[in-house]
Amino acid sequence: MLFIGVFICVCVLGYLAQNTGLCMVRGIYEWKAGNKEFLFAILFSGTLAWVAAISSYVVNIPFHVKTYAMSGWFLFGGFVFGLGAAFNNGCGISTLNRLTRGDTKMIVTIMGWLIGWVILADYSPKRELMKHPLAGDINCLLLIVISLIIVIWVSLGDKKRKRLWFGMMGIGLLSGFIYIYEPKWPPSGLLHQLSDALINDNSSGWPSLEQYLLFFALLLGMFLSAWKAKIFKFIPLNIKHWVINLLAGILMGLGASLAIGGNSVQLLLGLPSFSSAGFVAVAGMLLGIWIGISFKRYIKRIIFNSKNNFLKSLLI
Repeated sequence: MLFIGVFICVCVLGYLAQNTGLCMVRGIYEWKAGNKEFLFAILFSGTLAWVAAISSYVVNIPFHVKTYAMSGWFLFGGFVFGLGAAFNNGCGISTLNRLTRGDTKMIVTIMGWLIGWVILADYSPKRELMKHPLAGDINCLLLIVISLIIVIWVSLGDKKRKRLWFGMMGIGLLSGFIYIYEPKWPPSGLLHQLSDALINDNSSGWPSLEQYLLFFALLLGMFLSAWKAKIFKFIPLNIKHWVINLLAGILMGLGASLAIGGNSVQLLLGLPSFSSAGFVAVAGMLLGIWIGISFKRYIKRIIFNSKNNFLKSLLI
C-alpha cells in the first residue's frame, strides 16, 4: 500500500512538472525576455522540503540528504550540464516533459545522458562529503520562514502567479516525501545506477523494480498532463538531429556525474539543504545555459547568412 501511495505521488509530480513547464533553459529564455519571476519560481521550488524533513523526524525515519563542501568540480559539472541542456533546448526534467509530449528526439538525448554517466562511472574526483541533517537544524527554520513569506506574497497575487508558484512548490513538497521512501528516485539517480552496473558488470547494482516503476509513474504523470492540455504531438526522429541531441545528452551526463546530480537533484535537494556545493552547481548550470543559448544564437546567425542549404536545413 505504501508503494502505491508513492507511485501516485510521483505521478502527480510528473503532472505538475509538465503543467508548470519546469525547465531551467526556459527560465533563462524567460529572464532574457524580461520575465524574471519564472526562473525564481524554479529556484525556490524545493522550499517546502522542510515538511517532509519534519514528518520523517516525527515518525523516526532518517532524512539525511548527502551534501558536499564547495568545490570547483561542482561548478564545472554544472556548467557542462548547462551547456548540454542549452544545446538540447531542455534540462533533465524538461527532456522527459518533451518526450512525453511526443518529441522522440529526446530518446537520443537520454541515450547520450547515459553514455555521459558511463564515461565517468569509474572516475570520481575528490569531493568532501558532509553530514547535514535537514530536520531539527537551523536550516529547517530558515526554510519555514522563506516558505511563509512566499506563500503570503503569492496569495496576494493573481491566478497566474498562484498557479506557477504553488505548482513549483508542490513539486518540491512531493519530492521530499518521495525521497524518504526512495532516495534514488530522480531520473539522474536511475541513470547513475545503470551506468555503474553496466561498466562494472555489477549484478547487484542494477536499479530495483520499484525504481523502474517510479520512473514510469513520472512519465505517466507527464503524459497525462500533456494529453489533457492537448499539447501532445508526435515528432519522429530525424537523422540530422541525432548528432546534436546525442552530444547534448553526453554533456548533460558528464556534467551530472561531476556535480553528483542533474538539475532536479540540485533544485529539489541541494538548494533546500543549503548545500554550498548545490548552490555552486546550480550557478554553473545557469551560466552554462546562458552561454549555450548565446552561442546557439551566434551560430544560427552565421548559418542563416551562409549559402549552404544543408546547414540551413539543420535549423528546420
